[in-house]
Amino acid sequence: MVQQQSYDVVAMTETWWDDSHSWSSALDGYKLFRRDRKGRRGGGVALYIKKAFDAIGIDTNDDGVECPWVRIKGKANKADILLGVCFRPPNQEEEVDNLFYKQLENVSRSSTLVLVGDFNLPDICWELNTAEKRQSRKFLECMEDNFLSQLVGEPTRGRTMLDLLFANRDGLVGDVVVGGRLGQSDHEIIEFSIFGEIRRNTNKILTLDFWRADFGLFRRLIQRVPWEAALKNKGVQERWACFKTEILRAPEQTIPVCRKMS
Repeated sequence: MVQQQSYDVVAMTETWWDDSHSWSSALDGYKLFRRDRKGRRGGGVALYIKKAFDAIGIDTNDDGVECPWVRIKGKANKADILLGVCFRPPNQEEEVDNLFYKQLENVSRSSTLVLVGDFNLPDICWELNTAEKRQSRKFLECMEDNFLSQLVGEPTRGRTMLDLLFANRDGLVGDVVVGGRLGQSDHEIIEFSIFGEIRRNTNKILTLDFWRADFGLFRRLIQRVPWEAALKNKGVQERWACFKTEILRAPEQTIPVCRKMS
């Protein structure tokens, strides 16, 4: 699904991953940022970002909070975008909530921030910005303190709205669509667009530029090699090594390199 839709960013909650899943969690063309639940089963979050973007993870050192943060570099003179994905279990203790609030306060100094995740706070009414439970009211206060607006307007699991999307700038996020499920999940998928000018990585892979090659010189260099003398009294493996060395030496002198564009 990721490859078909060609998403730039994919955020997942409740991965249930541990070290035994490391071999199977890669996606071609994407850099993975993940935070597994430590010491017990379940939970875990993952963030895939296309390798074309200049993205770096932020170390928060809070093992109890299931929320990795990634900074995506903006173009010159444009703000970076800070992206986080969070999973908050329904029975999370206030102490861990407070760690998350502190973490959010520290990272939200970034001028541009997007936060997604499953927060398991069904008692919050986002139309009126009210909540029944004390922990939910504190969550609302934290979002307001950090100038975050909630952008999901439909239920995401049954009749409840558990999965949320926040941004701290008007016009930063749009095209929000809720609907469709992944595999056996009972949560709806949330799709949205982030409107920001992102810096793309410059390709550092060098390749041979055959369009500018001097094949006449290449031919002359190969013809100058005294092949009979070079290969005489050598076994098959030694002859092959000698042949390969001479053949590879010629392109270094006759075929320039260029940066790979695709």
